[in-house]
Amino acid sequence: MRRVSQTSKVMDGVFQGITAVCASSPVVFLLAIAGIVLFQSLPTIEYMGWGFITHITWNIGNTYGAVVHKGNLTVPAGATYGALPFIVGTLASSVIAIVIGVPISILTAFILAYQVRGWIGVVFSMVVELLAGIPSVIFGLWGLLIVAPWVGQRFGPFLAHLFSAVPWLRGPVGAGYGLLTSGIVLSLMIIPIITATTRDLLAQVPVLTREGGIGLGMTSWEVVRLICLPYIREGLVGSIALGWGRAMGETMAVLMVSGSSMNYLPSNIYSPIQTMAAFIANQLDSAMTDSTHMALHALAELALVLMAMTLITNLMARALVSRTGAKRSMRAGVKV
Repeated sequence: MRRVSQTSKVMDGVFQGITAVCASSPVVFLLAIAGIVLFQSLPTIEYMGWGFITHITWNIGNTYGAVVHKGNLTVPAGATYGALPFIVGTLASSVIAIVIGVPISILTAFILAYQVRGWIGVVFSMVVELLAGIPSVIFGLWGLLIVAPWVGQRFGPFLAHLFSAVPWLRGPVGAGYGLLTSGIVLSLMIIPIITATTRDLLAQVPVLTREGGIGLGMTSWEVVRLICLPYIREGLVGSIALGWGRAMGETMAVLMVSGSSMNYLPSNIYSPIQTMAAFIANQLDSAMTDSTHMALHALAELALVLMAMTLITNLMARALVSRTGAKRSMRAGVKV
């Protein structure tokens, strides 16, 4: 018995140690990645300062010729790094994806949770979840071959004619490779994430609560709007934040349909753009030719900005969820 007890204590200690390492590994990995990216960004931070996020022009300079010395830094002649167009492209395309994707996701989740039963519901849910596993390059190819020509030839001219009084919606439309196409492709990529999460949240709404609303004469839409959505508000905000983070960090699909513009801000919703993630992937080879490595440091700072934006988005969503939960608890306490 004593041996068994000692063995159990040893195994319990090993188990606690393993679980502690596993539980702390996400924080360790996050801090390690942030620290490495920040360290690699320091030369560009010193060289550009706040101009990195306020300037428009990105030019890696003469990587095969003369260099300029600024303090302890060695920079190619003519090099300047302005990330504002990529920040705007990232935010604008992800916002369009959220505007398109969130209503579709909520309505699809409602149908899967309440309207479809049996094997049909299982098949539809499986299809939605399979969409999340499709590689992004396939979405990009679909956008390149189908969405971009459709936007350039049909949908774009229709919007430009219908909303000709709105500056951001009137032409020129161009060939279809740009902000609107990127937003449409990204919306399809985030719909499975938001839909699957929202469907599971709607399934947790008590049946008696929903049936009580129907018993009071509410329509299906009123039950969802007045009972189900308020009940899952916190989780829904979290799922939207998760989809937004996915949209901001997407690389290959956006790279294939965005138009890969540089050094100017989009003038309308059809303008070619470039997101931060796509630009990093697109410029990595040319940055490797810089003997001063300043171009690589600039891409590292761009990654740092993208990481900061994603973290801020998730923190804002968490703060909103916490605030909403606190208000709900306060109201519950007052009612009691």
